Amino acid sequence: MDQPRGWTWQDRAEGSIRRGTALDPNVEPVDGIRAFPTAYLPDRLLLTRDADRAASDAELKVLVDAAGSFGWGIAVDDESRAPLVAEIPWFVRARITTPDEPVRGESPVPPDAWRVLQRARRLSRTTMPRTGLEHVLSIDPVGLNPFTRTNPFTRTNPFTRTNPVGGAGCDDYLQPGRGARQPVSWLGPAPARSVAPRKGRRPVVAVLDTGCGVHDWLPDTIVTRHLDLDGVPIGLSDDADPERYPDLYGQLDGEIDAVAGHGTFIAGLVRQAAPDADIVSVRVAGALGVVDESTFLTALAQVIELLRRHRANPKTGHPIDVLSLSLGYYHETPADGLFSLTLHALLQTARALGCVVVCSAGNDAIDRPSFPASLWAWPSADNGIRPDRDAPLVSIGALNPSAQTVALFSNVGPWVRAYAPGAAVVSTSPAFVGGEQASSRADVDGLHRETLDPDDYRGGFAIWSGTSFAAPYVAGRIAAQLGTVPIGGATTDAAIAATAKVLASLPTPNVQG
Repeated sequence: MDQPRGWTWQDRAEGSIRRGTALDPNVEPVDGIRAFPTAYLPDRLLLTRDADRAASDAELKVLVDAAGSFGWGIAVDDESRAPLVAEIPWFVRARITTPDEPVRGESPVPPDAWRVLQRARRLSRTTMPRTGLEHVLSIDPVGLNPFTRTNPFTRTNPFTRTNPVGGAGCDDYLQPGRGARQPVSWLGPAPARSVAPRKGRRPVVAVLDTGCGVHDWLPDTIVTRHLDLDGVPIGLSDDADPERYPDLYGQLDGEIDAVAGHGTFIAGLVRQAAPDADIVSVRVAGALGVVDESTFLTALAQVIELLRRHRANPKTGHPIDVLSLSLGYYHETPADGLFSLTLHALLQTARALGCVVVCSAGNDAIDRPSFPASLWAWPSADNGIRPDRDAPLVSIGALNPSAQTVALFSNVGPWVRAYAPGAAVVSTSPAFVGGEQASSRADVDGLHRETLDPDDYRGGFAIWSGTSFAAPYVAGRIAAQLGTVPIGGATTDAAIAATAKVLASLPTPNVQG
């Protein structure tokens, strides 16, 4: 399969190294702190810098003492740059360092941010509210809850794979014809797009994902693929693009990467649900479908800053009416006061500007709240978030094709606002060709005749399943409901009304009495 020019085995091997480590809640326990598994970078902490600089400086001093008790140090990233969005708290990376030369008392184990954070909580006798782990977000947060990869080395999107692949439970969706990714023919016309409005503008849906590949439905006149803020590119811009190259990482096994084409599929769903909408695609994740929390927060802040500038002066920035996020993570301490509100503050800033935020609920078949999908004042929530009158944050689970039942893989719970079609849906795919072959071939009279090739996507369309795809469908529906938007952007009341109308029109799954 195609690869970037100059791509080597070193690139393939380096890119295949799993980001982060799994948190063991039994390590370094602290009374009153009830933790759960998550994925995080073991050598980093994120320190919030807000108006109370003295408080964050005090936490930094405790972090230095806590790291020192293990023989480690703390190095804070350059803080000279101004916050990307002035209205919100910002963060800096606090990197855990080891001595250049072995010293007496140095810990024999690699640095562990969780141990440092818990030790700091014990030393300060506080929850260290401005300090948190740097989590690893996933386009496909699936596996042993919440972040592992099963044998052999890859996973499908969006469901787990055991060894060997079984057919019971959620694994049933892995089977061809039962919701697994596979080629499909589209026989109808492309979504009809009306002429541009004379007054106002088209609604805009921004998607932060794996980017957007080439497809007839998704020309540059509809999809903006490259954004920058003051000359700085937003998101990833390297050649390792999973929307151009289907098999970048892993062995030379001929298997398409798990999330290759994910962003193109999402853009196609928005196109179907809102033919008149424009799409902004920002690549934040590579072919492994993971992104560091600080990288995601930075890209998100840059996008929201463009929105803020546009609302202040429509001749600047970039309009965004709906933000679609099909990614997330599980926080280890999701209760009030024990997690950083930076992500929530960013999303609330977007919502205060009239932008509706739509998040996928996740595909782990659990009711554990995921972030950012659960960052709203859901019934019985203990996250400290209060109801507001900003544009909504909407978390979406997945329905089976009948629209009568929730897909077995979909996360559920009171924090999931609604369910939408997300299993065995049809959308756009880059023209990928994988290593699998048709099972039979019999050429006759010069005709190339064979059975269906299970990973030949040159027809441009695919079937796929996941809450990853339920969310952009709803995002597109909301954009379509907004219709023609004033140049300066839709009002918050219009955003609330459009969202309410779309949610009321979604199917209601059967509930067992």
